[in-house]
Amino acid sequence: MMDRRRLSHIMNKAAKARIAVVGDLMLDVYVWGKASRISQEAPVPVVQVRNRTQTIGGAANVMRNIVSLGARAKAFGVVGKDDAGKIIRSIISEQGIDDEFVLSDASRVSTQKQRIIAGTQQLLRIDYEKIEPVSSSIRANLTEGLLSAIGKGKVDAVIFEDYAKGVINRELAEAVNKEALRKGIITALDPHPSQPLEVKGLTLMTPNRSEAFALSGTYYKETQRPVEKDKALVDVAGKIMKRWAPEHLLITLGGDGMALFGRNGRCLAVPTKAREVFDVSGAGDTVIASFVLALLGGASPAEAAEISNHAAGVVVGKIGTAAITVDELFQSFFERE
Repeated sequence: MMDRRRLSHIMNKAAKARIAVVGDLMLDVYVWGKASRISQEAPVPVVQVRNRTQTIGGAANVMRNIVSLGARAKAFGVVGKDDAGKIIRSIISEQGIDDEFVLSDASRVSTQKQRIIAGTQQLLRIDYEKIEPVSSSIRANLTEGLLSAIGKGKVDAVIFEDYAKGVINRELAEAVNKEALRKGIITALDPHPSQPLEVKGLTLMTPNRSEAFALSGTYYKETQRPVEKDKALVDVAGKIMKRWAPEHLLITLGGDGMALFGRNGRCLAVPTKAREVFDVSGAGDTVIASFVLALLGGASPAEAAEISNHAAGVVVGKIGTAAITVDELFQSFFERE
């Protein structure tokens, strides 16, 4: 297990990092209330609303995790010229995230996810979105902005956060990844199975188990324990490594933790650190943000996996899309000292 001095060294160095995040920006809205009776109109609960909160989600939640861990984030994404888009921009700015390349498109609806929560139970989610590809001019602006930031040495890593809402395509990802590799900059992808970008040579990919099976074209199979002996998972990882050739493949496994694969074909199982799971939404955002930051802080792949596993264990214990702070990370590691 990592000691306090080593974790301090990694996180202090990571705090100097500058990370560009490109992907689908979202607004996560939570309507909180109490359900004590069933409607007479239909067999559904009646929620008495007590509170309403909102925060940034999707790629913006990756940025939120980066800044909450002390580093700097640069946003690359698109919002509509609507109320939700204005709120996304406002929160991004309030978080201290560089929003120069948060572009507006009057023809698009800003992605918004509204969740109805009774107590700690999510009853319903309502999505507002437009998932058609963004215009070629907007995507060109995003690509040029990313290439310029890389070329001028303004970023230390690029994270592609793909929710298949129309911002990222293969051409953008390949162009940016190629330039980043040329400059020795870390690249990471949180993939979406409906859009297999097949970008080769990434530093990191972070699918969950079901996404990994889908990306490899393999029929889904449940986890076999111990994870190191899960032949189906190992075979899936082998297919992804052969097809995409990332340096590191981190497959998240929910309650079974994570499995880290490298180009040597070995599997490192990392047991979960979560004590209670209230909400898994946004956990993948925390994983990719903390793993990339740990690498930038000088952590080994195994250390980065340990850090991101602790970080995920913290955020799933919160209700709603959440980020982790440095203090919470240290508490997770050393709370028994």
